[in-house]
Amino acid sequence: MIWIIRIFLLVYAVLYFGIGAWAIIDPVKDALDLSEIPSYMNAVGLTVSSEIGYSEVAGLYGGINMVVGLLCFLGLFSRGIAAYAFSLLAFLTLSIALGRFLFALIPSTPTYLNTFFIFEVTTFILSLSCYLYLRLLYNPRKSTNIENVAGD
Repeated sequence: MIWIIRIFLLVYAVLYFGIGAWAIIDPVKDALDLSEIPSYMNAVGLTVSSEIGYSEVAGLYGGINMVVGLLCFLGLFSRGIAAYAFSLLAFLTLSIALGRFLFALIPSTPTYLNTFFIFEVTTFILSLSCYLYLRLLYNPRKSTNIENVAGD
C-alpha cells in the first residue's frame, strides 16, 4: 500500500476517533475536570433537551465516529480493511453531504455550503479515489485473457 494512503488513513483514524471521544466525553467533561476542552455541542450547534439526547449524541456522534476511526486505524495493516474503510467513509460522507444539500433545497433553510459540507465532499472524493485505487488498480484481476475466465 502506498504511503499517501496510509497517511490518509492515519489522519482520519485520529480525526474520527478524536471526534467520537469528544462527543462521548462532552456531557461529563466538567465532572472529569476537563473544562478547558471546548464544548462539542456548541461546536456542532446542538442542544440536548432530555436525558435520552445525551445517549443519542454519545451513540450517533460518539460511537459511530470512534468505530470509523478504529476501522481507519486497522486499515493501516490490511488492504482489505483499508478498502472497506474507504468505502464506508465514502458512503457516510456522501450521505451526510446529500442530507445537507437536500435540506438546503427547502425554502428559508440555511445554505448547505459550510465548512462541514466542504469537509464531507472532500472526504468523499478522497475516499472514493483511494477505494478505487485499492480495488481496481492495486488489485488487478488474476487473468485478462477472456478464454480463461471460467478457470479463474
